[in-house]
Amino acid sequence: MTTGQITPVAGRTHAAAAGKPAAVRPRTSMTARRHRAFYLFTAPWIIGFLLLTIIPMAYALWLSFTTFDGLSPHWSYVGLDNYRELFSDSATWDSLGRAGLFALTSVPLSIIAGLALAVLVNRPLKARGLFRTLLYLPAVVPPVGAGLAFKQLFDQNSGAANGALNLFGIDAVGWLADPYARYVLLMTVLWTAGNVMIISLAGLQDVPRELHEAARVDGAGAWRTFCSITVPLLSPVLLFQTVTGMIASVQTIMPLLLAPDGTTGGVTLVPQSNYLYMMHVFAQYFAIGRYGYASALLWVLFVLILVVTGLIFRFTSGVVFYNVDPEAKK
Repeated sequence: MTTGQITPVAGRTHAAAAGKPAAVRPRTSMTARRHRAFYLFTAPWIIGFLLLTIIPMAYALWLSFTTFDGLSPHWSYVGLDNYRELFSDSATWDSLGRAGLFALTSVPLSIIAGLALAVLVNRPLKARGLFRTLLYLPAVVPPVGAGLAFKQLFDQNSGAANGALNLFGIDAVGWLADPYARYVLLMTVLWTAGNVMIISLAGLQDVPRELHEAARVDGAGAWRTFCSITVPLLSPVLLFQTVTGMIASVQTIMPLLLAPDGTTGGVTLVPQSNYLYMMHVFAQYFAIGRYGYASALLWVLFVLILVVTGLIFRFTSGVVFYNVDPEAKK
């Protein structure tokens, strides 16, 4: 064999026999595997979001430009006519005003009540866990069950509220009719303040104790410590509760559940004070059958929620403080 000649070896290529490394199949990088795992685990949510949110919203947007009534195959494209009618409809503006007033009333009351309960159960009390559970239980009751329970409680003829008034010789009150219906609706909101309490309690437990101890050393009282330390550190939690509470309040269906007996056009009668924006939408959908007009109402509400949420973030940017570790910024 001549010097320098490469002889094939069984099971090896000429390059391997010559000492060169064989080609290796490239392995999937760690980043690619993480991306694949991320999309695999989030795929159910993404599919549900597309099927249950994006597609229905797009369909409602298309309906808002038509005269579709949900049943008849005969409908027509009307462009922006539904939106023009919407802005000239006094019933729409009145219901929107009531919804805004309800949000301005119910959201602060629920936040204050939830925060007060959170401060109470955050103290070193006996059976503290039991109190937390009892206060939170109303929040897990389904809205339909809560609405029907309050309807029975404040029924004019057989309700426990009027039964208690009769013990003191007071005549029965029509709680579910104007002008008292709005107060019953507010009671249903405050009754579920346990949900706000749990979130506020988590925020309270995240406040560093060292700050409270330093305030006591400086001579600050309990109220001054609460206003100057606790509330500023809870501002992100309060902002979250304000935004979510505002969105939930303008979409409430509780007035429909609290409405007294009696229907008109197939829709349960709702007292005028509780005829909120969503009640107007409900009437357009199911009483009148104007799916196109009702879809336009919903899209206007969606845009208004976006605008109001943006304004809330804009005007609270200077008073919301986030407790960020300085080392995390580096």
